[in-house]
Amino acid sequence: MNDPLPETAIAGISDLPVIEAIVEAAYRPYVARMGLLPGPMRDDYAAHVAAGRLRVLRDGQGVAGLLVLIPEATHMLLDNIAIAPRAQGRGYGRLLLDCAEAEARRQGFGVIRLYTHVTMVENVAIYRKRGYAETHRAEVNGLQRVYMEKPLP
Repeated sequence: MNDPLPETAIAGISDLPVIEAIVEAAYRPYVARMGLLPGPMRDDYAAHVAAGRLRVLRDGQGVAGLLVLIPEATHMLLDNIAIAPRAQGRGYGRLLLDCAEAEARRQGFGVIRLYTHVTMVENVAIYRKRGYAETHRAEVNGLQRVYMEKPLP
């Protein structure tokens, strides 16, 4: 029997422990590379849940990933995507990127933006393949960020 297709849904407060565990597992490996805590490990996920900005991706085993989207004045900010280690390599990151872009379009945005740390070169490469272009680099709260954006047709 096949697992049901993964689905996204707005996160609830009961999802918070697994959300925080996924963020910890997904970003902990970057601590040594960066020499400090990545931005997503500093974030307030309860606030994102309360504001309705956090979606979870559920597969047959439960929450497999998360997506934080923040509508801004001129664009949608893709604030975070994280996949549980058990679910990596299944295309769930691509699925969440598709979801983010579709939601941005649904809300009437013509551009989606994101940022990642300069040491997360794998992420920069993934975003470039998806059509995101680097717009600039800047330091924010001690974090060296690469800013990227993608026009949405």
